[in-house]
Amino acid sequence: MALLLSVALTVAIYAVPYGHYVAWPLLWLSTLVHELGHGLTAVAVGGSFESFVLWPDGSGMAAYRGAPGRLARAAVAAGGLLGPAVCAALLFVAGRRAGASRAALGAFGVGLLVADVWVVRNLFGWVYVSALAALLLLIAFRSRGPAAQLAVVFLAVQLALSVFSRSDYLFTATARTAQGNGPSDVAVVAEALVVAPYWVWGGVIAAVSVLILVLGVLGFLHRRAPRTR
Repeated sequence: MALLLSVALTVAIYAVPYGHYVAWPLLWLSTLVHELGHGLTAVAVGGSFESFVLWPDGSGMAAYRGAPGRLARAAVAAGGLLGPAVCAALLFVAGRRAGASRAALGAFGVGLLVADVWVVRNLFGWVYVSALAALLLLIAFRSRGPAAQLAVVFLAVQLALSVFSRSDYLFTATARTAQGNGPSDVAVVAEALVVAPYWVWGGVIAAVSVLILVLGVLGFLHRRAPRTR
């Protein structure tokens, strides 16, 4: 039911008049998760997450230090591209149960508050991340179980859709942001690993993203067999 309602709400957002105003915060959400994917991957490979900015046009940028070596640079670039799929899959799995949904919303909200203090470096990004964190924590601690599950699955659906709606970025060599143009993430991967052009790496990352989403949805839909005595 949570999945069906989430899909219905998503269709309504894009079908009703002025629904695109609601869609913009969802675009910012996918950018947020994308850039956090870069930063957290940098930390995982031994670097440090220095800063993150989010602009109203839906673009963003994450800066990091350290993470030396070609493999580390490629991993950080790919981490942002895979971030929405990984986050969506985790939310789908959490959405199976009310308690896990509340825990996921609480963890997400607290993580965003930490990011606000730690890495967010522009006013628009700070306002958006703060508002989203407050909303997630409010749902986590004040809503009933079904409402928390609906919120989690709705977020998962939006992030899953962003994997496809923004897939053109996987096949371009240039990233266009409010700060100007630069090499795209797949171009960075191609430059670091050399062995294939950027569009090949874009196809590989797209396939991995779809696989991650499929595993997440299967985990959400899986039902345990009844126990027998």
